Amino acid sequence: MIPWEFKATELSTCNCAYGCPCQFNALPTYGHCEAMVGIQFHQGHFGDTSLDGLRAVVIMQWPGPVHEGAGKCFAIIDERADQAQRDALVTILSGGETEMGATIFNVFSATYDQVFDPVFKPIEIDVDVDARIGHVKVEGLCESSGRPILNPVTGEEHRARIDLTDGFEYSLAEMGSSSFHTSGPIVLSNEDRYAQFAHLHMNNQGVVRSAAA
Repeated sequence: MIPWEFKATELSTCNCAYGCPCQFNALPTYGHCEAMVGIQFHQGHFGDTSLDGLRAVVIMQWPGPVHEGAGKCFAIIDERADQAQRDALVTILSGGETEMGATIFNVFSATYDQVFDPVFKPIEIDVDVDARIGHVKVEGLCESSGRPILNPVTGEEHRARIDLTDGFEYSLAEMGSSSFHTSGPIVLSNEDRYAQFAHLHMNNQGVVRSAAA
């Protein structure tokens, strides 16, 4: 197995209500799952290949709960990546070179019926985890925005976090509200849905627990 590890920042959006039932082993809010995830890699390697500063977006869709399968996946990789870096990111995001069930990418890979060929495009990502603000855009393909949840009575920002001691994606994530729209092979459109802001630290064995947000 090729050793890999990375530290990154994530804005993850899905079509569920705030909190996302998946985080609690519950069924999706509306019976099906749609998601767009933007990742900014700060430091990382795949074998001898550096992942520093690269970006990626993953768009996913399932007709029912994720664990029932029949999903679709489409990855967009930073066009600045050279061939070795492109191969590395595609491998990690598709669950390769990873212990079985150790990462969200590896688990989700078993639920896809259709994986579209990745494309290589300029990716805009700006995520502030503590402020619960973020923006991800790939011109002509997708765009998401994340913001704090607002109290419906006072209009003030509401802060909530999810702490997963045994999660396969993060240790601690900030909750927020999102809107996201995609085109291309997977078309999605959602307003005022779930947003997740998190610092990620993963390797072949899964989440590195010392890297809580």
